[in-house]
Amino acid sequence: MSTYLPTIKQLQYLVALHEHGHFGRAADASFVSQSTLSAGIRELESLLGVTLVERSRRVVRFTPLGNQVVQKAHRLLREAEELSDLVQSAGKPLAGEVRMSVIPTIAPFMLPRILPRLRKERPQLKLFLREETSTDALESLNHGRADCVLLALPFETGDVEKEIIAQDGLFVAMPENDPRDPPAEISPAMIDEGRLLLLEDGHCLKDHALSACNRPEMRASAAMIGTSLHTLVQMVDNGLGVTMLPEMAVNGGILEGTKVVARPLKAPHALRDIALIWRKNSPRSEEFRLLAEELRSG
Repeated sequence: MSTYLPTIKQLQYLVALHEHGHFGRAADASFVSQSTLSAGIRELESLLGVTLVERSRRVVRFTPLGNQVVQKAHRLLREAEELSDLVQSAGKPLAGEVRMSVIPTIAPFMLPRILPRLRKERPQLKLFLREETSTDALESLNHGRADCVLLALPFETGDVEKEIIAQDGLFVAMPENDPRDPPAEISPAMIDEGRLLLLEDGHCLKDHALSACNRPEMRASAAMIGTSLHTLVQMVDNGLGVTMLPEMAVNGGILEGTKVVARPLKAPHALRDIALIWRKNSPRSEEFRLLAEELRSG
């Protein structure tokens, strides 16, 4: 057994540098000076007797062994956090820190309704929120940057535990007086795929919309350019096309102040499941189930 072992702090610095690709940004993310972070990584390299990072004035490049060490460091840091979680879960439930990533098509419409009650009824809960796309949120969960994720299914999440919070319908949004606008519902066949505006890759709503419509030609023709639902609504309001919106966004007033109308999408799978997910076998599983129940009752 080696007499000297890497410290948690050294591994955190290495992972931060790998994530940000820049010493300054990695130091900022780690809340230390650049010299402290750089010294910590050099100490780690000296300890292991290998070069993990190739340094130049403009480029930070990890060696092949450095990339392997980073992957192992992710697992070790996650295990260390789970050790802390194990102790924390033995105390009062829903007390202390919970880092939750939330996707942008849920956060602004669901959280304002729920958080005031949570703060009042669970004053010891410190909920740290991070808004990320579904893809980035899952990466944060797998790498230990997030304890749980609030997102929409179906979406490929890997091996996780989950609790369904609610179901959310899909709507088609278009300018007022659009000739295709029916009085009640819109079928997928009525949507002009050449005018369809969707969110960029990484947002699960894009896949939900295309799957619900079940028209393969849409994937090739739709313009996937929106960075947020509010951006898409503004584009529709300016006559640039039509888009898909979740029901919670429509009910949350996203169309206020615009000349955009929304009609339910009439399709067999025009729903998404709002779910809380977390790492499988987490020692805080029961606590996350309780949090899911709190979100569900909101």
